[in-house]
Amino acid sequence: MRALRFATLGCLAFWAALNLGIASADAATIVALGASNTYGKGVARNQAYPAQLEAILRAKGLNVRIVNAGINGDTTEGMLQRLDRAVPNGTRAVILQPGGNDRRKGSPDRTADIQSRLSARGITVIMLANGMLHGLPHQPDGVHLTPEGYHMLAEQLASQVSGAIGR
Repeated sequence: MRALRFATLGCLAFWAALNLGIASADAATIVALGASNTYGKGVARNQAYPAQLEAILRAKGLNVRIVNAGINGDTTEGMLQRLDRAVPNGTRAVILQPGGNDRRKGSPDRTADIQSRLSARGITVIMLANGMLHGLPHQPDGVHLTPEGYHMLAEQLASQVSGAIGR
């Protein structure tokens, strides 16, 4: 009886691993492109909004993979320069968070150029405006969100992302 139980559990584990592998290969890729609030400055990687958004969408049964392409201090010029590396072919949507570094660093705003290049590739762009961060819990610096703030942001973005990928 014990051997039968272990054999059954082994078969179930193999089946689950096989199905998870297939599901991951078919996952819709979404890239979160931005600066420090995309990267998740001041929090663990799994607490940044891209990781929390992936967890929320997977809990709702969506097969997605959210890639965190945020870089602390990045400008839209920097995002534009790394766009093709950061957003691979097959990406379904990009969550674009330009941040405030352009103004702070005196750099030109290249948001429209990024949107245009992504649209030309057939990639849906979801804008994450800085205004979406207002009213959310921030770290003591007043700029970057707390883990709870990133979770609230991820919750706000979940319906937009699921709609953008048609699920």
